[in-house]
Amino acid sequence: MAAEIRHSVCALDCPDCCSLLVTVENGRATRLRGNPEHPITRGFLCAKVSRYLERVYSPQRLLYPQKKHGNRWVRVGWDEAIDEIATRLKAIAAEFGPEAILPYSYGGAMGYLNGSGMDRRFFHRLAASRLDRTICAAAGGAGLKATLGSRIGMAPEDFRHSRLILVWGANIHGTNIHLWPFIAEARRRGARLVAIDPVKTRTARLADQHLEIYPGSDLALALGLAHVILAEKLEDRSYIERCTTGFDSLAALVAKYPPERVESLTGIRSDEMVQLARDYARLRPAAIRLNYGVQRSERGGAAVRAIAMLPALTGAWRERGGGLLLTTSGAFEINREALECPSVHPRQPRLVNMSLLGWALTELDNPPVKALVVYNSNPAAVAPDQARVVRGLQRADLFKVVLEQFETDTAAYADFLLPVTTFLEHTDLYFAYGHYYMQLARPAIPPVGEAKSNVEIFRLLAARMGFDDPCFQESEDQMIRGALTCSNPFLNGVTLERLEAEHFVRLHLDEPFLPFAQGTVHLDAAGLEYSPPLESRLGDKELLTRYPLELVSSKNDDSLNSTFGYRDEVDAQTARLWMHPCDAVPRGIVTGDPVRVFNNRGACRLLALVCDDVRPGVVRAPSVRWNRRSPGGVGINVLTSSRLTDIGGGPTFYSCLVQVEKCESSISG
Repeated sequence: MAAEIRHSVCALDCPDCCSLLVTVENGRATRLRGNPEHPITRGFLCAKVSRYLERVYSPQRLLYPQKKHGNRWVRVGWDEAIDEIATRLKAIAAEFGPEAILPYSYGGAMGYLNGSGMDRRFFHRLAASRLDRTICAAAGGAGLKATLGSRIGMAPEDFRHSRLILVWGANIHGTNIHLWPFIAEARRRGARLVAIDPVKTRTARLADQHLEIYPGSDLALALGLAHVILAEKLEDRSYIERCTTGFDSLAALVAKYPPERVESLTGIRSDEMVQLARDYARLRPAAIRLNYGVQRSERGGAAVRAIAMLPALTGAWRERGGGLLLTTSGAFEINREALECPSVHPRQPRLVNMSLLGWALTELDNPPVKALVVYNSNPAAVAPDQARVVRGLQRADLFKVVLEQFETDTAAYADFLLPVTTFLEHTDLYFAYGHYYMQLARPAIPPVGEAKSNVEIFRLLAARMGFDDPCFQESEDQMIRGALTCSNPFLNGVTLERLEAEHFVRLHLDEPFLPFAQGTVHLDAAGLEYSPPLESRLGDKELLTRYPLELVSSKNDDSLNSTFGYRDEVDAQTARLWMHPCDAVPRGIVTGDPVRVFNNRGACRLLALVCDDVRPGVVRAPSVRWNRRSPGGVGINVLTSSRLTDIGGGPTFYSCLVQVEKCESSISG
């Protein structure tokens, strides 16, 4: 049979949401490449996804349902697995109430149907506890909405028109590679690229200037830049008067953040900060690519609010190539009622913050959590306060069901392990949070082994539970049509028929797209006063005495959270702890030494990488390593706390103090 080219979409948690071309021969995918016709993908893929077929056909892939019998797995049929899971869930709901059942999911599959479709219908109908999905973007989203009123921003294509680009907490080369060609085009035209990041990332190495900010001090820098802009009368008064509210409040606050004070708070020299403010106001158009690392600290939501105010002060929103991009997801607002059917049960159950999973599994009561259903996530590795999360997962009285493709750290604790499809094996509708193209994907290949989609699994569970509501009978196409039936003007003209024919459709945007050239930007400074994170070099002095190093566990360039943790080369990268020589030498540590990283919550072991890619006082652990591959069976999140962000209820992964010591015995990694 001749090879056939089929279309698909990358469903991983990445802003690029790439359009894919899949070569299929005799029902097997043999090649994966970027679609050259897609205006963002432009024919290339990241290093992670270019090898994705290795994952699809990996000998480690889960191929059939399994049930835990003692300490070993036993293969079972789908009917047996679904019957027993439904029976257990019914019994738990009857004895403790349905709120004793907790779903846990996030971005393992970013499609609407397999990420937030039939699963939501099932748990809504069950009246289970609802999950507040805060672990990644909640604080930043709340901050952006507070300032701009919407979670939208510049079109990525328009970065080619910028003359100054600030990449703020954004490692484009590691986590947003398809934006880079537009930045490169702007630089060929003379644009300057400035990276603001506590780590010398791949992107920072390529920038014209790298400002090594203290972790968690981004709010102070934003206020300092605003101070210089207003003190030197570089603001756009016309835009401020027409398109903003609360300016006087902001002006009064930033007056308290002169360059000398901001230098002490951020570690950025006052002359560098002043020059950056001048360049930002004068080199027009100026763009900011802000990413979610900024909001993973105690004042992260306020930091996003303040950074999003800067383009309003200079009027950057009026120009193509000016403004800010954190996310485009707000433009993809679909008919959630039709997709998720929250009214399928009239009761409004309790809401459980996923960033507090350890607390929920060990302390939540009335009722306690008695069943946990995990899909699209690996909380044993990625959730904060790992020791408490694992204690909860180890409970003998907690019924655990995990839907997965590999036996992850979380899957190891399951009572039932159900194999799920990859994005090449099911139908889904895809939004993006880094561009403005809606996409449709059909199965490019049959499911491997006995894998089933999330949609199919939750439909089967609903039937076994006796849920006969019409929403559980809907096909994938009916779900898509319902989701697209909405009043969102950005979705005008986006239909299933168009998506079927064209594969990707640009949202209904003005051309050029200047989303805040008119309208109202909120500059009210209430809640923007800066205070250093409790766990930082300027925070709690007693904690700093015991744990003098600031840990940044930012994304590893060649993996995506814990998704590719089974790859040996990814494990080698995530086994490293980056240390500056000023911190390593006094501790007798050289590159390759095994080190113990610890604080009052726990300890893990890594291998030192002594380099100047972090500043003194900062250590970095590329994340997220699988616990099972780490000595002692614990990962970096054994060190992170359950403390939440100022707004949005997100985790504070990057507000974390640790100590490091050399280990006497060698460790593998």
